[in-house]
Amino acid sequence: MPAQKVETGHQDMVHDVAMDYYGKRLATASSDHTIKIIGVSNTASQHLATLTGHQGPVWQEGNQNEWTQAHIFDDHKSSVNSVVWAPHELGLCLACGSSDGNISVFTARADGGWDTSRIDQAHPVGVTSVSWAPSVAPGALVGAGLLDPVQKLCSGGCDNTVKVWKLNNGLWKMDCFPALQMHTDWIRDVAWAPNLGLPKSTIASASQDGRVIIWTVAKEGDQWEGKTLNDFKTPVWRVSWSLTGNILAVADGNNNVTLWKEAVDGEWQQVTTVEP
Repeated sequence: MPAQKVETGHQDMVHDVAMDYYGKRLATASSDHTIKIIGVSNTASQHLATLTGHQGPVWQEGNQNEWTQAHIFDDHKSSVNSVVWAPHELGLCLACGSSDGNISVFTARADGGWDTSRIDQAHPVGVTSVSWAPSVAPGALVGAGLLDPVQKLCSGGCDNTVKVWKLNNGLWKMDCFPALQMHTDWIRDVAWAPNLGLPKSTIASASQDGRVIIWTVAKEGDQWEGKTLNDFKTPVWRVSWSLTGNILAVADGNNNVTLWKEAVDGEWQQVTTVEP
């Protein structure tokens, strides 16, 4: 697929991008207070809609329906920088990362209450992002994995590291030794790729240092290996995988959104550019 540039029409920095299941539409969030919906194909792009109504920058996309407050979680002592729902196989479960250095995980009970577990000082100088692992055990598709749902998280922090966590007997323990260290500045986002039951696990990390790094591990218990996808020469704010885990969207500080795909030789290639 040749590189393609798409005019988003945003008047300010693009902070987030999300692609639909079929890879036909992009949603982009910007400091110009709007969300743009863009239709994309192999040869062209088309502006479909502009969602307005925000009075400030839009940092991440979400639903625009009417909402009522259901619960308040007030465990953290500083700003909460990342919230993410677990895969549905794990039930109603929410992970939060905070500048207080902790990660909290809230799980709904049948009686309407919530249980809380915590990873204390996951990143002592602050947690910037969290992402759940797929609930399907690595290798389950080829018979090498367990059938029970997997409860794992990855996190990024102001200590420039990415860490992997696993729930064992009700306690969260670090599942990578040592921490994943290739970045030279704050981690801005982490995203665990869907693996569809294959043995390989993949995490993308985006950093203030301008680089996106792809971390992979061939099977459970092996060491994670990191490979630089690209140096964007500007802070990278968001990374997001397609639902099949084969395309990565990257939003950077130059107002660009680029799409990347791994070639058969293992190298990552840019396939599309979306820029204002």
